[in-house]
Amino acid sequence: MVHQPDHTRTSSDSVGSTPGIGRRELLAYSAAFGAAFVAKQGLGDDESAGAAAPSPAVRSRPQKRYAMKKSINMWAFPYPDQWSLSESLQLAKDAGFDGVEINFNLTGEFSAESTEAEIIGIRKMAEEIGIEISGVCSFLFWPYCLTHNDPAKRRKGIELAGQMVEAARLLKTDNLLVVPGAVYAPWMEDFDPVPNDVCDQRARAAIRHILPAAEKAGVSINIENIFANGYLFSPQEMIEFVDSFKSKHVQVHFDTGNIMHYQFPEHWIPMLGKQIKNIHFKEFDKRQNEFTLQTFRTLLDGTTNWPAVIDELDKIGYRGYLTFEYFHPFSHYPEALVYQTSDALDWMLGRKA
Repeated sequence: MVHQPDHTRTSSDSVGSTPGIGRRELLAYSAAFGAAFVAKQGLGDDESAGAAAPSPAVRSRPQKRYAMKKSINMWAFPYPDQWSLSESLQLAKDAGFDGVEINFNLTGEFSAESTEAEIIGIRKMAEEIGIEISGVCSFLFWPYCLTHNDPAKRRKGIELAGQMVEAARLLKTDNLLVVPGAVYAPWMEDFDPVPNDVCDQRARAAIRHILPAAEKAGVSINIENIFANGYLFSPQEMIEFVDSFKSKHVQVHFDTGNIMHYQFPEHWIPMLGKQIKNIHFKEFDKRQNEFTLQTFRTLLDGTTNWPAVIDELDKIGYRGYLTFEYFHPFSHYPEALVYQTSDALDWMLGRKA
C-alpha cells in the first residue's frame, strides 16, 4: 500500500516553518513595542492580531490654523560649545521660529557677569536677525533654589532672580520663568530635602521679595509647574499660589511635559486659563516609567495628546509662544533637531495639510 504524503505542517515542524510564540511571549512583546506594532509584524494568533490591528491608514487631514507663536529654548542648540549665539539665533530664524528663549547663566555671554550694554547688544542682535526673545529661563533655580535649606544659597537665588528680572527688561521681554522652590530635586545628588510646609513658606517669601522689582520693570514672574520637585502638584495648588500675590506680574509658565508622568496637560489648561503667560512644550511617553532630564523626547514622538492640548489653549485665548524645551542637542547634525521641531509645530498649529 502506498501512502500519500501529508502536506499539512504544524508549528512544531522544523523544516521550512516559522516557530510560533506563546501567549506569554506575545504579551511581553506587546508591552515593549505596543500591540499594534506587534500585530503588523504578523505575530500572534488571529484573535490577538485582530484585536491589535490598527484602523485603516489615512493621511493627516487639514485642521484649524492656530494663531500661536513658535519658539525654541537655547538648550536645544550646541551653544556655546560649537555655535555662537548669533549663529543659533540665525538658524532658529531660518527654520521658521518666531522666537527664542535664552538661558541666564552664572558666567558667559548672557549671565550674572553680563553688563547692561552686553545684554542690550543681545537684544539688538536678535532684532537685526529678525527673531524675538520669547523669554528668559535659567537652570540656576536648582543649585540656588529659592527654598534651599542653606540660607546663603537662598539669598544667592533671590539675588540671581533679581538680575534675571533686569536682564528680561533689557531684552524687552516680559517673560521670566521662575521655579518657586522644591521639596526635592531627583536629578541633583546632593539635594537636601525640604519639608513641604517649610518649602511653601520660603517660596512665598521669595516671590514677595522679587515681585516689587518685577512690577517696576514690567516683567512677569511666571511660576513653572515641575511636579518632580514635590511642590505645586495640582492646578488647584498652582492657582492658589499665583492668586495669593494679587499681582498681574505673577502668572504661570505652563510646562506640558513636567506633569505627563502622572497627569495630562489638556486637563490643566482650562483650569489655569488666562493665568498661563508662557508655555514649554516637552514631549513625554507614558509607555515608559522613568522620569529624568533624559526622559523627554522630540515633539510628536510620545503620547501627549497634542491636538487636545492645542485646542484647549485656543479655547482660553492663548496667543503666545509655544517654546520647545529639550536638554541635549543632537550629537550629529544638530540643525536637524531645530528643523524637525519647527516642522512638528507647523503640523500642530495647522500650518500644514
